[in-house]
Amino acid sequence: MSDHHVIIKDQSSGQSLELPVIRGTEGEPTLDIKSLPASLGYFTYDPGFSSTASCTSDITFIDGGQGILRYRGYPIEQLAEKSDFSEVAYLLLYGELPSVSELAAYNDEITNHTMVHEQLNTFISGFHYDAHPMAMMAGVVGSLAAFYHDKMDMDSSEHRFLSAKRMIAKMPTIAAACFRHHMGWPTAYPKNSLNFAERFLHMMFSVPTENYEIDPVAAKALDLLFILHADHEQNASTSTVRLVGSTGANPYACIAAGISALWGPAHGGANESVINMLNDIGDMSQVGKFVARAKDRDDPFRLMGFGHRVYKNFDPRASIIRVAAHEVLQALGTSDPQMDLALELERIALEDDYFIEKKLYPNVDFYSGIIYKALGIPMSMFTVMFAIARTVGWVSQWVEQSETPTRIGRPRQVYNGPSERDYVPIKSR
Repeated sequence: MSDHHVIIKDQSSGQSLELPVIRGTEGEPTLDIKSLPASLGYFTYDPGFSSTASCTSDITFIDGGQGILRYRGYPIEQLAEKSDFSEVAYLLLYGELPSVSELAAYNDEITNHTMVHEQLNTFISGFHYDAHPMAMMAGVVGSLAAFYHDKMDMDSSEHRFLSAKRMIAKMPTIAAACFRHHMGWPTAYPKNSLNFAERFLHMMFSVPTENYEIDPVAAKALDLLFILHADHEQNASTSTVRLVGSTGANPYACIAAGISALWGPAHGGANESVINMLNDIGDMSQVGKFVARAKDRDDPFRLMGFGHRVYKNFDPRASIIRVAAHEVLQALGTSDPQMDLALELERIALEDDYFIEKKLYPNVDFYSGIIYKALGIPMSMFTVMFAIARTVGWVSQWVEQSETPTRIGRPRQVYNGPSERDYVPIKSR
């Protein structure tokens, strides 16, 4: 084995193959196995693709062991403290932090696309009043290609970036419209004098009968959540967007597929699961019992919102959002038994030897659910909030993939079904 190749040998045939080693700017070295099937006749088996790099990317870097998350090289801690969501969105999409004039031009473009075609509101009104907002989101976003089919030449960089900015701008408008339909409220149109988070809060909660005052604490917390959720490397929904994009599908179809993947309770629905868990616990007197159940290997109960598949020591986003969660609860004066339960679980997780040893720390889903609930956002909208933020990551990944020649995604399988057999006529079976 050299610094740049790994030699593997098939003991049954005696054949050997030299596999190149791909080294990124950071992260683990990766074996290039493209030649393996043609040379030795083998494929690799990796359920869930947890050990497979499906692409190269310049956008997001994660080191789960060290608790590192960086967007385009910038630590998430610095962006959360010093930046805002619009600047982060520009960074993810274009690769560099904007100048004052570049950010102003970007914000002008986004505000120019916040409106949606009026017939989309008619489309939304066709959903049953109690339809889940994520079901509406997937349907409405998938339909955008029928409303915005101009400038959809995916071989044009100008058209790709226009589609990306349309999605970033319109996603909050669509999300708020789905919420208001669910509530039976009239549509609220975007106010482009407001920033991204403020505009969304206004579309969500303003009513025609009175003035709506935007709480700066709420807007700041929401902007922070959008930053923390903007991108997260090749997760399930982002990989879905890339896989669909590899077929040449239009961007709206790709993002609709990402929304559908995000809806899963193991992915974007995790913060809903936190609130459901708090409902199951019920009150403070039951906390000890449920903690004991979480420690019991034979009990199927699991504490939701604790630990993370990628981050093995701590989730850097959780460290940031924990402070924001406490600030929101204090500033809004929220009094809620569920919040008391959540804070008690947090205390136990940070002090109990079992949780410390197992590294079952509260993750970003734990705290985001608390903040959303404190802001008055219903649980059915939690994953929609995730989708608004992650749209920036999705379109950035989609643009990156579209800018380079890409083969259509085609995973292989290990077949375990019957071997060849003859058809038997139905009367003879």
